[in-house]
Amino acid sequence: MVCLPIFSIRTFNNMKFRNETAISEFLLLGLTEDPGLQPFIFSLFLSMYLVTVLGNLLIILAISHDPHLHTPMYFFLCSLSFNDIGYTTCTIPQMLVNLQTQHQSITYTGCLSQVAFVIVFAFVENFLLAVMAYDRYVAICHPLIYTVIMNPRLCVLLFLSCLLISITVALFHTLMVLRLSFCTNLEIPNFFCELAQVIKLSCSDTIIDNTMVYVSTSIFCGIPFSGIIFSYIHIVSSVLRMPSSEGKHKAFSTCGSHLSVVSLFYGTGFAVYISSAMSDSLRKTAVASVMYSVVPQMLNPFIYSLRNRDMKEALRKLISRTASIV
Repeated sequence: MVCLPIFSIRTFNNMKFRNETAISEFLLLGLTEDPGLQPFIFSLFLSMYLVTVLGNLLIILAISHDPHLHTPMYFFLCSLSFNDIGYTTCTIPQMLVNLQTQHQSITYTGCLSQVAFVIVFAFVENFLLAVMAYDRYVAICHPLIYTVIMNPRLCVLLFLSCLLISITVALFHTLMVLRLSFCTNLEIPNFFCELAQVIKLSCSDTIIDNTMVYVSTSIFCGIPFSGIIFSYIHIVSSVLRMPSSEGKHKAFSTCGSHLSVVSLFYGTGFAVYISSAMSDSLRKTAVASVMYSVVPQMLNPFIYSLRNRDMKEALRKLISRTASIV
């Protein structure tokens, strides 16, 4: 429905009533309307959420309790685990509550808050992957001055910069959404409030909003991704010049886990973009969004624990220590 211009007091009052009614809440349609599938979806997402939280908590505890892992690489990995817990916590619990109560609504304030938190955690993950790639670049290409460059002060500064930029971008987009008017179509065909879909529901002119989404995504995703590509080009070049095969294997093994996480994060994001561009079904797009908002965060702990010998040893010590206490 298109909002008409305000020509009279009566029209103004009617539109004010409609807008106030419209912005009181949104409806999250979820992944399916089939009641028979909802118990399965509830169990599936509850399991995925618990695996995500417990897996990332184990990574955090293992790094915290093992002094050998108090290095820049594992500091950023610990930060990534915190971020993954926050990312899934701002979306899945709301979905589980809606499935359990059979109530699809989310308040206007709750929806905008969810939009802001999703943007923050998504951008922080994006920046952290770039910072971790830079850390591997310095470690392999400049090993003699690694500890000088990647000192604790710089590590904290890099993380805070990632967080500050992400919060600024999220605040900007949230304020842009606040200026929009919403009329009668309040249904979001997803299990969480996604910025692009919230903008689509507006009956205001959204050219500026859509333009800023494309610009900010291109800049704040394109630059970190370019940094990752730049880092790995130099890493591969340095590794190929190493004389010993053992040195090459060790260098590649330290980058294997991070490269797998990068491929998973950007690969699923690109797949969702292609899916939304080629598919007219909003439900299929909603299912595809699970791939970038849930799956990478759940698999990251397994990738780092299974492919990293130091993490395996730290987890073994943590489990042994916990078992002895119990």
